[in-house]
Amino acid sequence: MEFNDLDPIGHEEDSHQPFRKQRLRRGVYILPSIFTVANLLCGYYAVLATLEGAPTDLDNAARAIGIAILFDSLDGRVARAMGTNSEFGKQFDSLADVVSFGIAPAFLAYVWGVRAVAAFEAPQALHLVQLGWLIGFIFVVCCAWRLARFNIQGMAPGGGRFFVGMPTPAAAGMIAAVVHFVVNPIQDVKVSLLWLAMVLALGVLMSSTLRYYSFKDIQWTKRQPSLAVVLFALLLGAMIYFSRSTLLAIAGAYSLHGVVIQVVRTVRHRLASRPA
Repeated sequence: MEFNDLDPIGHEEDSHQPFRKQRLRRGVYILPSIFTVANLLCGYYAVLATLEGAPTDLDNAARAIGIAILFDSLDGRVARAMGTNSEFGKQFDSLADVVSFGIAPAFLAYVWGVRAVAAFEAPQALHLVQLGWLIGFIFVVCCAWRLARFNIQGMAPGGGRFFVGMPTPAAAGMIAAVVHFVVNPIQDVKVSLLWLAMVLALGVLMSSTLRYYSFKDIQWTKRQPSLAVVLFALLLGAMIYFSRSTLLAIAGAYSLHGVVIQVVRTVRHRLASRPA
């Protein structure tokens, strides 16, 4: 009797291995997507809290945007660590970022910085309201533009240490940090105009070609000096117990450092091009 048409038991088990590996691989992809969904949920909650309009709700919306930044940083790192990067994950992450770092902060910036002023000075605030929603829309467009450009071009040339343009989480974080620091909505027209100017500047920085440090070259899994651990612990403690001032200082410093880097590069280039 010939058994050419039958596979031994061992080979029969091996025939299922590719299928099992494929199912396992699909299951692994779920983990980064969970962080992306959490990011999207925070952005959705931030919009709902902003629509409530009370100072506590606006502060909760700012906190939700901050938590969304944390989830956004985790989904990419988890995907790279597990080797589960995919085109679907990249596009899904970008769509979530448009909500959490585009629409949610634009809503928050308008309600916190314009709506209260319009309520107190209704006849004179018509143009301010129109300017507010226009600048908020520009911020959303710049956010979507920045994400689309990143999906096509990626990081700045030279090893991926720098982003091209201000990252969308940083721009949203700056708005959230200011709201979290002040809490009470703006009720003065001049201050509202300054606020809208800052929101517009953040949109311009996102769509610009300025370089912003990415922190992706830091080797988190390797040994670091003990002083670095102490400094990180102090920073974490400050973010917990003095969150309002600490987060505002971090967000402001990161927002400005791209401009500072560009100024330093321009000065060095001009000094180097001068004849001796």
